[in-house]
Amino acid sequence: MAGTQTAIEPSPTDGPPGGRRPALSPSRAADFKQCPLLYRFRAVDRIPEAPSKAQLRGTLVHSVLEKLFALPQAERVPEKAKELLGPAWSELTEERPEWTELFPEGDQQEIAGWLDSAAKLVDSYFGLEDPRRLDPEACELHVETELGSGVLLRGYIDRLDVAPTGEIRVVDYKTGAAPREIGEAKAMFQMKFYAVVLWRLRGIVPRQLKLMYLTDGQSLAYTPDEPELRRFERTLEAIWQAILRAGKTGDFRPNPSKLCGWCDHQSRCPSFGGTPPEYPGWPEPDPGEESPLDRAD
Repeated sequence: MAGTQTAIEPSPTDGPPGGRRPALSPSRAADFKQCPLLYRFRAVDRIPEAPSKAQLRGTLVHSVLEKLFALPQAERVPEKAKELLGPAWSELTEERPEWTELFPEGDQQEIAGWLDSAAKLVDSYFGLEDPRRLDPEACELHVETELGSGVLLRGYIDRLDVAPTGEIRVVDYKTGAAPREIGEAKAMFQMKFYAVVLWRLRGIVPRQLKLMYLTDGQSLAYTPDEPELRRFERTLEAIWQAILRAGKTGDFRPNPSKLCGWCDHQSRCPSFGGTPPEYPGWPEPDPGEESPLDRAD
């Protein structure tokens, strides 16, 4: 698929004076669907979570792939991509110096090993496709649209390919391995979210939603249709209404599952004998912005 670079979607800085309208993002929608209390901790209490080295590696690889597609097509080769790793990491840590705290001070050997693990993921990407043959319309594209019900959706798309015939492909990079059933459903939830936004923005149902798993070099492709996106749109509207109802009362209930083992908030969760902090009240609903860590699964 090919296309020309353009930026027709609203900028992340656009919005009414005094702040942006509250919105729903794919990560926060998935949080609420998984566990309303997790949504509260992240979107209302906004309790910081320490990133893992795997999350940082995912953020770095996403940054490298974005920079790779900014190069002329002939230069998009594995050697050039791996040359981008060091500068991209320096750029990220200038913006977020606290990320370097995950590595022992001065332990250059550990950092080098970690960068090497990121380089292997970059190599894996080249086993899935040849970027010299692609001309994406956009990478790291911010998209935003309002549904007929008034729900505002926001998100970032890793890559948008548009064919000369107008067909749209949404591509998302995953730096983990291809997931089992639960993980696959969560990843496809995110992709359908993007499909709904693009459908409402452009009036075109994406031809393909493509997930690229770099740890094991696998791809998952899916073709949505309009009736399915209509149903999914109603799901998003229902999630937003449930969030607003919970926000008024503070009744964000835990929903224990297998995913609890990866949660940073067990010490605050009643399901594990913890006590949540006092509910701060419903301020402005979450603005729907996603951090680089949210987008680097």
